[in-house]
Amino acid sequence: MTLEKDFVIRTMGRDDLELAVDWAADEGWNPGIKDADCFYNSDPQGFFIGELAGQPVGCISAVTYGEAFGFLGFYIVKPEYRRQGYGIRLWKKAMSHMGDRVVGLDGVPAQQNNYIKSGFHTAYRNLRFEGVGNGCGRKSKELVDLAALPLTGLLSYDKPLFPAARRAFLEKWIKPGGGAALGYVGNARLEGYGVIRACRYGYKIGPLFADTEPIAGTLLEGLMGNIEAGAPVFLDVPHINAPAINLAESLAMRAVSETVRMYCGGPPSVDLERIYGVTSLELG
Repeated sequence: MTLEKDFVIRTMGRDDLELAVDWAADEGWNPGIKDADCFYNSDPQGFFIGELAGQPVGCISAVTYGEAFGFLGFYIVKPEYRRQGYGIRLWKKAMSHMGDRVVGLDGVPAQQNNYIKSGFHTAYRNLRFEGVGNGCGRKSKELVDLAALPLTGLLSYDKPLFPAARRAFLEKWIKPGGGAALGYVGNARLEGYGVIRACRYGYKIGPLFADTEPIAGTLLEGLMGNIEAGAPVFLDVPHINAPAINLAESLAMRAVSETVRMYCGGPPSVDLERIYGVTSLELG
């Protein structure tokens, strides 16, 4: 008989994170094929795996961005080990790692009440839209390869759109495998950017940040034009941003699922009017 003391939580190594990504795929979360590299680079100490008698049975991520903000993700217990207390121990480990930071997460609506019991409050919903690539390439001269622009300019643009600086993450995120990262440069400055990455099934766009809806539309069409025609494309849109919803619908994208953005410690100040697509449901 396996005893509770045989359950051990340890910090993941890089190879362990590949296993967590595989579990996420099994859950239907459709991770990006290069996500592990980008995620691990953000906070190597923020990924935890639970082992029972030496066998991995669960995981969670608690990625910290500086001293003020963190984001929970990859909260998974293998089906045959659920409702046995292992999940709550992983949860407590992750929250302890966060310390006094404001903590965010994207959860499924069915788990919303459980997160509320742990001190989280709902900020808004994200609607996942599905569309298809058009394979037409870029149509606008304002679109440029994001990696070719100065990183300092990207970090400055990103600052009001995410609760904390995330240089380590963005350095890798803007170089996606099997996708594209585009910036919109108008009036001699960056006015929006977006990333599309290859996933286990199709592609995901995130983030999609822009000063205006027309700029967001140009970026969205440019990103969808960088992949093969007919390939599935997914975009997670804050429901609170009506122009973003309108944009997705105007391009014949359809809502297929939703998540709930929640925070513990109070919602951070971000410019939601310029967020047309969130970066990642795992890292915020």
